[in-house]
Amino acid sequence: MQGPEILIPITFFGSIFGIVYLFVSARNKERLALIEKGADASIFYSSKEKRVTPLWKVFILNFSLLLMGIGLGIFIAGILTEVIGVKNGIAEPGTIFLMAGAGLFVGFNMTKNLDK
Repeated sequence: MQGPEILIPITFFGSIFGIVYLFVSARNKERLALIEKGADASIFYSSKEKRVTPLWKVFILNFSLLLMGIGLGIFIAGILTEVIGVKNGIAEPGTIFLMAGAGLFVGFNMTKNLDK
């Protein structure tokens, strides 16, 4: 790597470092301000009493609904192109993204109900 090509990785890692640094320093300043005001230090730690749905269940639920939405979008795009005569370049991306978004929305609502 010579010349301007070296700037890409330097900029990338510099940006990552800057974001992490700002996050850590802001969190530290916020905690110090709360401690100075006399807040209890237990607010910094999450309690184990809360019932939380395991992450793997949420991931599998959302991923499966996303794949079902994509499959349904491809199926509907095929119907649109063969029966109605919509152009293939218009029907496929539109229905795939629409049904994938609908699948993720349903997954979001189902995930909210898992905690109840």
